[in-house]
Amino acid sequence: MVRAAVLPAVGSPLEITEIDLPEPGPGQVRVRLAAAGVCHSDLSLTDGTMRVPVPAVLGHEGAGTVVSVGAGVTHVAPGAGVVLNWAPSCGSCHACSLGEVWLCGNALAGAADVYAHRSSDGGDLHPGLNVAAFAEETVVAANCVLPVPDGVPLTDAALLGCAVLTGYGAVHHSAKVREGETVAVFGAGGVGLATLQAARIAGASQIIAVDVSPEKEELARSAGATEYVVASDTTPKAIRKLTGGQGVDVAVECVGRAVTIRAAWESTRRGGRTTVVGIGGKDQQVTFNALELFHWGRTLSGCVYGNSDPAVDLPVLAEHVRAGRLDLGVLVTDRIALDGIPAAFENMVAGKGGRALVVF
Repeated sequence: MVRAAVLPAVGSPLEITEIDLPEPGPGQVRVRLAAAGVCHSDLSLTDGTMRVPVPAVLGHEGAGTVVSVGAGVTHVAPGAGVVLNWAPSCGSCHACSLGEVWLCGNALAGAADVYAHRSSDGGDLHPGLNVAAFAEETVVAANCVLPVPDGVPLTDAALLGCAVLTGYGAVHHSAKVREGETVAVFGAGGVGLATLQAARIAGASQIIAVDVSPEKEELARSAGATEYVVASDTTPKAIRKLTGGQGVDVAVECVGRAVTIRAAWESTRRGGRTTVVGIGGKDQQVTFNALELFHWGRTLSGCVYGNSDPAVDLPVLAEHVRAGRLDLGVLVTDRIALDGIPAAFENMVAGKGGRALVVF
């Protein structure tokens, strides 16, 4: 038996309970978690913004040590450190055939599987976003684990599984920030802080962090922000003032709210790029008129998982970590136990802190 955080139903509070995990079958890996990040996507699963089969063990940003492997698994062995990949590509769907593995149509197929059972009543449990990282141990498909690159501490490596891949990819793959460009990042949570660091790594000349909380300024500056703006109705005007009246070359929205997406768009210069990373609900409607689309000539794009290929990008991120350009510790403002996840969700809703990290 292992302890895990179970979502019994959409809209219900998490339950910290014991579950029974099977031994890994063919093509599966059992992992003992070292750490798991508490991501906004986990919160979106609890309130129904994103939907997966329930009851489910949540958590998708994690790293740990391989306990055992099933038949046919050769790329990792017991004792190896691994990063969990919650969105593995199938390699055969249309998106994968185009090389757009982050849009794989089968990436979340495993979330419908029954992977474990409640110890109390034998009830079926699904693996959240494929990997069920809010548990002391998990059993996942072999393509859901990647070796931890050399030089990255195992606990810190958990952050590579979502926040850092997403933030880095938003800057380098989606927005394609060039050296000397100006960047605004909306939201200074875990993904936002990773995005700020990625903009600095890209050589942005001016990096403006935007958040509703004045208390996050020091945190944002430690991640690379050169200016800080407390979000308000006049945020676009403030950003244009900071950029000589032009607006930024690139705005990255990490919140997922209509008002923030609109503000990011309006903060972008004529001909600039606005990238939306935040996951919003269907009720968050963003409107544009035809004339402004023509006049401003901006590009608005969505960004899924940083438009990243984890197998390719993890070694790149590790090199940035080893060289001191990427500080994973800056993202973490709280280290908690499993039973601290509900409070971490509350802080997220209140806009407090960066990434909360469950340490096992």
